[in-house]
Amino acid sequence: MGKNFDLLIGSVVRSPAMMYHSLTTKVDGKTVNRYVRKGLVPKVKKMTERNKKVRTLIQKLSKVNWELLKMESKK
Repeated sequence: MGKNFDLLIGSVVRSPAMMYHSLTTKVDGKTVNRYVRKGLVPKVKKMTERNKKVRTLIQKLSKVNWELLKMESKK
């Protein structure tokens, strides 16, 4: 896959008590924290940002499609 498809669901957080980062996400309705190695933090952050952008684009597409459906129903 190309880099544009490299995405991760979740948020990168840094533990205030510890000096490490983790990826926080939901799995089967439960919050899961996955340890992220220091060298991977920038890449993981970029991947979670891509996921946010994709979700935003899907929401915009959904709004446009809803408006198109409303116009179609008026014909």
